Amino acid sequence: MGSLGWVVDTAVFNLCLHLLQLQPVRSGLIASAVAVVATYLGNRYWTYSSRTGGRRSREFALFVLFSGVGMVIQNGLLALSHYGFGYTSALADNVAKNIIGLGLATLFRFWAYRTWVFRPAPASTVVAGAGGSPGDRARAGVEQAGRVHR
Repeated sequence: MGSLGWVVDTAVFNLCLHLLQLQPVRSGLIASAVAVVATYLGNRYWTYSSRTGGRRSREFALFVLFSGVGMVIQNGLLALSHYGFGYTSALADNVAKNIIGLGLATLFRFWAYRTWVFRPAPASTVVAGAGGSPGDRARAGVEQAGRVHR
């Protein structure tokens, strides 16, 4: 979903910046918010569709929290570049936000989403149901087999 998020974020950022003539950081925040919604839907219903380890309200709250931290990383670098270092061209704004900032934010978000938001389903749920990847089902089977012999 990272590529979908990047496309949405970059397109909305440039639309706000050039067509609507908004300030760079305001454009960045709007773009990031739209991308968060798109990536949540993509992650929940495609990337991590087999992971049903928590309540959706908790999952969504954590997703928004970690996305907010990523948004601060991404747009903080844009603000630093634009206002702190004086790199004010459209190219510089896009490099700061959509390449460097997004790259660092993506690393953080990937770790946070995988670790805290879209947790694996409990082993008994994966074995009993059809969900999960073959690797998830195999690990769950090994864990259950270990419980039987204890």
